[in-house]
Amino acid sequence: MTPFIQRESSIPLYSQLYHWIKTEIEEGRLPPGTKIPSIRQLTDYLQISRNTVEAAYQQLQAEGYLESVPRSGIWVAEIEERLAHSSEEVPSLVIERERVRKSVIDFKYGNVDVIKFPFKRWKKCLSDAMEEEGELLSQYSNKQGEWSLRREIATYLLQSRGVHTRPEQILITSGTQSAVEIICRLLKLQGKEVAIEEPGYSGVRTVFVDQGCEMVPVPLEKDGLSIYHLQKSKAKAVYVTPSHQFPFGMILPVGKRTQMLNWAYQSAGYIIEDDYDGEFRYQGQPIPSLKSLDEEEKVIYLGTFSKSFLPSMRMSFIVFPPSLMKQYGQKFSDYDQPVSPMIQVAMAKFMHAGDFERHIRRMRKTYQRKHQTLLNSIEQHLGNKVEIIGEKSGLHILLELQGQAAPQVIEKGLKKGVKVYAPSRFWLHPISDSQRYIMLGFGGLSIEEIEEGIALLASCI
Repeated sequence: MTPFIQRESSIPLYSQLYHWIKTEIEEGRLPPGTKIPSIRQLTDYLQISRNTVEAAYQQLQAEGYLESVPRSGIWVAEIEERLAHSSEEVPSLVIERERVRKSVIDFKYGNVDVIKFPFKRWKKCLSDAMEEEGELLSQYSNKQGEWSLRREIATYLLQSRGVHTRPEQILITSGTQSAVEIICRLLKLQGKEVAIEEPGYSGVRTVFVDQGCEMVPVPLEKDGLSIYHLQKSKAKAVYVTPSHQFPFGMILPVGKRTQMLNWAYQSAGYIIEDDYDGEFRYQGQPIPSLKSLDEEEKVIYLGTFSKSFLPSMRMSFIVFPPSLMKQYGQKFSDYDQPVSPMIQVAMAKFMHAGDFERHIRRMRKTYQRKHQTLLNSIEQHLGNKVEIIGEKSGLHILLELQGQAAPQVIEKGLKKGVKVYAPSRFWLHPISDSQRYIMLGFGGLSIEEIEEGIALLASCI
């Protein structure tokens, strides 16, 4: 902490220090449980006398703002009530805002279940990485990413997604959006047509737009993207989510996958396959990736750890065809690897020990229970008032409303303590029908929250 001390002021320095710390505590900037500098540390830092700091600390301890713990240090104490100097109304508003925030059941897509997360095993992998690779971790990572991690990813993709690849073809990236930006530059897509699903993932579409690509929205059919419209386009690349279309959830059948591959072979185009949550399927057999069918290396495969592990880790990967990997090495030779080598090495250890596969199996069961709870609750409370869309896999579903518009339902829900979302932003060119849907993400909610949230939502419909 850096107290503001006015040495030329007539107010004694100890009093200035006392009032500054007291204000910081009362206004919440130094919360209970915060360890503050020792008398010696603050004396040296502020270049003031020891007696000045000691007098301020003693006064604060006497008034209950600080407490000294033997052999531990000086800490900010718990106080029953904080007063704000500016207005007596502010604390009540802050408290009310916090109460509302905590009481809202948020069906936000992208949240994951951290209750079941294997923190002890992950912490051990991080610790082992620090101890065993300490010297190497102080250096820049390999430009493509740590070899050990790329090797584990290649093994995992073969076993779980049917993808035959080598570590040399894999590039570690700091998220799907950064991966798509690299692809745009590598394929020189600026000013060229890129086909996207309509509707589709707006986060990637934004990258294409920012990169100067001309968007070609391809409409969806009951079984996924329209191959007819793709073939009629002049697109040089197409971005698809074939194993779990985002946001509608349908699966691209084998017939259409073959047609799409033939389009790529005949047009010299590329297919960018985003397999963002292929691990979580609740009905039927696992769906092989589009990449596993590719015989002429025209599919660029995108994978991420955001849904299967932790979004905060910010780690994804690209599987390039060998020819594109060679071009990447030439064009991006001066670019350093953006993902922490410590995180990469720890993840490699986590996967090599079998912990990642165990985690996936555990989370698949957990999410399946939540998914079934969600469907049962909708059936119980909403019945024929909505139609469920995309219920076979993933961490979200859509509800198609019957005779109501999403904005009104969303507004009513917020007032009653449940937050749901409008997927209309996923259309490049929104249509009136896009207002019929609401989106429910369930990964970060408990069973009880899902049941209560759907009951509240039902009262709004």
